[in-house]
Parts: sequence; structure tokens; C-alpha cells
Amino acid sequence: MIGHVLIHREIDARGSHCPGPLMELIRGLKSARDGEVIAVISTDLGSNTDIPLWVKKSGNELVAVEDLEPGARRFIVRKHVREHTEHPQ
Repeated sequence: MIGHVLIHREIDARGSHCPGPLMELIRGLKSARDGEVIAVISTDLGSNTDIPLWVKKSGNELVAVEDLEPGARRFIVRKHVREHTEHPQ
């Protein structure tokens, strides 16, 4: 169990096979605002490595991984905050 983290959207991908849960997470993060938290629940064993690796590679933050009922895990991911750079005019 994690501390107080507001999950903005939770995606239930139980029963979906690789790469389904990861693709659902990517879709969810694309529609999220910077800093929002998306959770995906997966029963696919491949998610245990695929999701953490992709999150790290993409520059997002893996907030937590929680074991739910047997065989299901919740991956909680915060969308990275892009640095806003000002362009001189």
C-alpha cells in the first residue's frame, strides 16, 4: 500500500495479454496532463518487466507496484513533467 497518492485514472487490463496492458498505460499517459497519475491493473506476467522498463525509458515515474488478488498487480505511474522553456522572440 502506498501513501496518499491521487490516482487520476485507473485502467483495468486484467485478462489482456502482452503488450495490451503496456499499450493501455501508454494510451492513458498520452491523454494525461503532466504530473497526473495513471494506474494499470494487469494479470499478464510480462507486465512485471515490460511496464517498469518502459516507464524508466520514457522518463516517467513508477510510483508503486501493488499486489492485488493472486496474479494481479497495480502499476502506478506519474506522467513526467516537461520542462517549459521560454523562447526568446
